Amino acid sequence: MSPFKSRDFEDRPLLVIWEMTQACDLRCVHCRASAQPQRHPLELSSAEAFNLIDQVAAMRVPLFVLTGGDPLKRPDLYAVVQYAHRRLVRTSLTPSATPLLTRDAVFQLKESGLMRLALSLDGSKAELHDGFRGVRGSYRRTLDAVGWSHEAGLPVQVNTTVTRRNFHDLDNMVELLLTSLNVVLWSVFFLVPTGRGQVADLLSPEEHETVFAKLYKASKCVRFHIKTTEGQHYRRYVLQQRANDPQAKMGIADLIAHAPKGVNDGKGFVFISHTGEVYPSGFLPLSAGNIIRKPLADIYRKSTLFVSLRDRSKLKGKCGRCEFNDVCGGSRARAFALTGDPLAEEPCCAYIPPSQGTNSVNSL
Repeated sequence: MSPFKSRDFEDRPLLVIWEMTQACDLRCVHCRASAQPQRHPLELSSAEAFNLIDQVAAMRVPLFVLTGGDPLKRPDLYAVVQYAHRRLVRTSLTPSATPLLTRDAVFQLKESGLMRLALSLDGSKAELHDGFRGVRGSYRRTLDAVGWSHEAGLPVQVNTTVTRRNFHDLDNMVELLLTSLNVVLWSVFFLVPTGRGQVADLLSPEEHETVFAKLYKASKCVRFHIKTTEGQHYRRYVLQQRANDPQAKMGIADLIAHAPKGVNDGKGFVFISHTGEVYPSGFLPLSAGNIIRKPLADIYRKSTLFVSLRDRSKLKGKCGRCEFNDVCGGSRARAFALTGDPLAEEPCCAYIPPSQGTNSVNSL
């Protein structure tokens, strides 16, 4: 479950992610952006970046994430972080584990006012992680960056993308995170087949449930938060487990009623591309406008796309009939990737709402 409290997602998002560049020297097999070595000539300028930060500050967005590609490819990165810090915008960064990620870079980011460094780690061993990232040595550099961050006093988040290639390794990942890395958050991404991500690597609905069980078990014994990205139905799983706890003081209906609203694509979440296009997420490639031509607040609050994604009555299939749809809502990005309709039912959810019949998931 999210470590953040519930809020009104109609007015402002919980999280704005800005793709500073698509340039990157890694060749990740699941990259949504199909990143390339060179920067795009139409990337947002420094002045446009500062204007974006002003808009994020004015909307009082709780968290601003700088991502890529590799943000270290931009020479103005430190100036951007410094400006966000001056505007009191809490900023996190997701760099690529390349030779650009050095000890000096980590310390300079900390001195510039960065709040957190988010590092990708897709396997507990070098062979698995480096196979994901397409470059040998990425695993070692990632672990080095974790150490440099601790040395600098910069909190560390680890991002892991789960696919058929690595979901068997999750128990080992938990052990590594628990015993060696001292992270504050483990963000587990569930594959959306877009960019380089392939349908063949997608987990089945039943495999999603298996992963959820591992995450829930881990959440009982680790010191860090665990959250999911494009795994919205993990929230449903957590509530089911809490309801089945012999010590539970509330039934499932009350747990649902008291649960925080679930963040979803376009619902508390905004992704801004390297050229300023505004998307519900980085995995849902439908633009609602461009910040160069229209204020971010107007796009988020008023665009037909974002408004419809926040309206649970528009969800189709079993998601539309599901009692968990305000907490979960399913991955709108995965629905679009596999059906062409962002409001279609979540294709990778094994749960069947009671009105549609029964299955083993309902009794978990």
